[in-house]
Amino acid sequence: MFITFTKIRDYKSIIGDIIHTARFVGIDESGEPMYDNDKELPTLTFTGTCKLHGTNASVVRSPNGDIYFQSRRAVITPMKDNAGFAFFAKSNESIFNDFFDKIVDRYKDSSDKHIAIFGEWCGGNIQKGVAISGLPKMFVIFAVKLSEEIDGEMVSEYLPNQFWKDLNFPEFNIYNIYDFKTYSIDIDFNTPKYFINKLVEYTLEVEDKCPVGTHFGRSSINGDNVTGEGIVWETWYKGNRIIFKTKGEKHSSSKVKKIVSVDTEKLDSIMEFIDYSVTENRLNQAIEQVFTIRSVEPHKKHTGDFIKWIHNDIIEEESDVLNANGLEYKDVNKEISIKAKNWFFKYLDSLI
Repeated sequence: MFITFTKIRDYKSIIGDIIHTARFVGIDESGEPMYDNDKELPTLTFTGTCKLHGTNASVVRSPNGDIYFQSRRAVITPMKDNAGFAFFAKSNESIFNDFFDKIVDRYKDSSDKHIAIFGEWCGGNIQKGVAISGLPKMFVIFAVKLSEEIDGEMVSEYLPNQFWKDLNFPEFNIYNIYDFKTYSIDIDFNTPKYFINKLVEYTLEVEDKCPVGTHFGRSSINGDNVTGEGIVWETWYKGNRIIFKTKGEKHSSSKVKKIVSVDTEKLDSIMEFIDYSVTENRLNQAIEQVFTIRSVEPHKKHTGDFIKWIHNDIIEEESDVLNANGLEYKDVNKEISIKAKNWFFKYLDSLI
């Protein structure tokens, strides 16, 4: 059973979720949801943890005790690996088994489910240009998810961090995201825009000097790159896990003028949307996802796969911006392909 990790959205995306959850009052006779639009919205405390620039990885234990390993999109093995994570996790299987036992002991309902310990496999040469690049490879735990199949459908839930935030084994390069500096912010969702500046302030602090890199001795004094990627913010509301991310401009897939929310009024033409969405960082992400993690050598014959990844990612991440500017995907489809193709061909030339 492959256990997926839910894609983390941005701030503007979760505001609607909070509003619907807070104002939902039931189902009417025709089966339609009912909302009380005059109902006051909550103030929620979010905890922020450092977003690490590596590759998503996980260790999973099935109800019968089998342990296996995953990248973001596939089950992996030491023979068919992703940046060496499966080999690392297999070598430390007894440590992870102890982690699973602790989770079951703390949360009894997990004993008959698949348990996935998610984290970032980072450091070494997995990514470049950030404070943790070049450090010994490490696995940093940031989530635990329980899954089971009921009537042919996957049913999953994330565990609150009190059940796993102390799971680590630094002597073997297994850390917990809560081992490092965290942030906190109270957001009143009656006036969510008022909190953007504070989110930007925290995010720029991390981008300017990554707390995880600092923990391992990286500082601008000795000439090291100290850049951090951003922050992941999490809280729980009415039994739901609410999570979003804020990235600095150096790591954003879109050329945002505001780190937290895009000023959609300025995206008033197709070419502005192309410049906004088909960025260097998104193109490099495509290289990683289409080639690097699959150990495939980039070649012109894979141009279609490369362009397809770009299109799918933009559709998933930027459809709201298209809609806000009165654009349809057919309006930008061709120009996205042209820019992605030209960039890919130049990238291949640089490899010769």
